Amino acid sequence: MTTDKVNLHTAAAHPFHGQLVVAISSRALFDLDASHQIFEQQGVEAYHHYQVAHEEEVLSPGIAFPLVTKLLALNKPDSEPVVEVILLSRNSADTGLRIFNAIQHYHLDIRRAAFTRGESTHRYVAAFGAHLFLSANPEDVRSALAAGYAAATILPSAVGSHAASPLLRIAFDGDAVLFADDSERIYRTEGLDAFERSEFLSARQPMSGGPFKEFLSMLHRIQSSYPEGESPLRTALVTARSAPAHERVIRTLRAWKIRIDEALFLGGLPKGEFLRAFGADIFFDDQKGHCESASQHVATGHVPHGVANVELPP
Repeated sequence: MTTDKVNLHTAAAHPFHGQLVVAISSRALFDLDASHQIFEQQGVEAYHHYQVAHEEEVLSPGIAFPLVTKLLALNKPDSEPVVEVILLSRNSADTGLRIFNAIQHYHLDIRRAAFTRGESTHRYVAAFGAHLFLSANPEDVRSALAAGYAAATILPSAVGSHAASPLLRIAFDGDAVLFADDSERIYRTEGLDAFERSEFLSARQPMSGGPFKEFLSMLHRIQSSYPEGESPLRTALVTARSAPAHERVIRTLRAWKIRIDEALFLGGLPKGEFLRAFGADIFFDDQKGHCESASQHVATGHVPHGVANVELPP
């Protein structure tokens, strides 16, 4: 009886079998700036009336729309889906009808959703067993990260997408994103020399995983299902690290048995131009400065995790 209860709990926590599950907010998927401004300035009732009155007007794509279309394109007809996209929205079901109309208009295969009518959506990240949560609401993102899930705040960006290319390209920062922030803490508290000395001495000791380790692992699993050179998905590590701090990164990924296609060790150079050269559909970084710079070139998700996001006392 005890074993049965454990199995039922596991099934409830991960309702999808082997798929990569991505949860996304309506404001990350579609351009809801006009209606959100009404909500901010005039309140809930005015927002409700606006959404219902404009129900038949198709929403324009949002920052994460190209990413979602490429993720869903990984699913092939007559095959088991490898990706499931879930909509999590602070709208009510009533105002959310406009969002579902847009989903149908763009032929997005999104069938599951949670509408919370103003409440935080983060608790449904766990319920759906999502490997990644993307939202325009920093509060929901921080709550999801605190619960142990990969999450990022989608930043405003005026850059065009790489939708013309069918290849899905996802880029990550290292410390506090793919890896734990232990090394970053040494750098911030003791300086660059102490950081490099620590990384040299620990070069053969794999780092602990950060919040995006499992998401990267799921991407690697999808890649591994294709013959060499035929995967529609490509990943990159874009880090401010340089030699001699590179070795521990390489050995950590090797210990995890995770392939990453491109690794850029930039030694503190701005990341934006390199991300544009890679053609990233999205880039994840924990540091706001890097994110703001990157968002001038590619869609960017801020990961408010680790020491770089700890509020210092005044």
